[in-house]
Amino acid sequence: MRQQHFEQSNERIRTRFQELKQASPERFRQRLKLSWSNWGFGREPLAESAARLVRNGVPYIELHGNHYGPDLGYKVDETLKVLSDHGIGVSGVCGMFSADNDMASNRAVCRQAAIDYLKREVPFTRAVGGKYLLVVPGAVGRPKAYDDVEFERSAETLAGCAHLFTECGVRAAIEPIRSAEVSLVHTVADARRYLAAVNHPGVAHINGDIYHMQSEERHIGEAIVEAGDRLANLHFADSNRCALGEGFMDVATIIRALYVIGYNLEDRFVTFEPLGPGGDPYPAMHGKPDTAKLDALVETSIRYFRACEEMVLAE
Repeated sequence: MRQQHFEQSNERIRTRFQELKQASPERFRQRLKLSWSNWGFGREPLAESAARLVRNGVPYIELHGNHYGPDLGYKVDETLKVLSDHGIGVSGVCGMFSADNDMASNRAVCRQAAIDYLKREVPFTRAVGGKYLLVVPGAVGRPKAYDDVEFERSAETLAGCAHLFTECGVRAAIEPIRSAEVSLVHTVADARRYLAAVNHPGVAHINGDIYHMQSEERHIGEAIVEAGDRLANLHFADSNRCALGEGFMDVATIIRALYVIGYNLEDRFVTFEPLGPGGDPYPAMHGKPDTAKLDALVETSIRYFRACEEMVLAE
């Protein structure tokens, strides 16, 4: 055996990348759009997060979908002022789905809570200029299935309010999550089946996550190519869910795969979400931020990614 299977996949993507670069060099002039998901910054004021990202050349922020009730979460006018003051745009909103607002739940009150959550979060996403809202078909932190029809129940629940996305011009981006954390939709192929089950033009995109993909996909680059133009956003961290360069993630192959699908040419984003190692990153959502550590995390990750991108494009 001359190459391991993952090396063969890497080589196929590299070949497609080089052939496309030679045939259509103009497709490679525009760089990938970078964003950062801010819910991992904890209770830090939005203005401080925005200032950090702008200092490090990150032009977009993915906002925490924190409208857990009608009186909770970011206020539109205040948010727009902070964004304007710092000259930063919104890539999208990271929707948060727990057992309390679970579209797959066998309790109607939880499914209704999910619908009500979307009724708040989708218009907010439009109001702040976001392009997508991340949607998880089942509760994060619930790896055990309720029953054998939760896939259908989740799809039916989302289909019933999918019109919100078309009315607001926001993409619903379904996120596959590793099976250690959710009971359904773990891969890009699963997400495509889920989109087909919902069967609505407002629910037609996928949010990839490198951390989950390394657990569930055969090959991350091939999964990106499989997602193709359905991929609206890609969460990024190193293999240990820390800053880029601190693990063993094959960043170069991922970048090649993104250019192969023309990801740099659309309103699509590479959104950093390095939440740290361990099974449960969610306490950080409510934690007190360590400003120095967050500064280093952003600076290191962005510098490493851009250096890898330039290395790949110079091939």
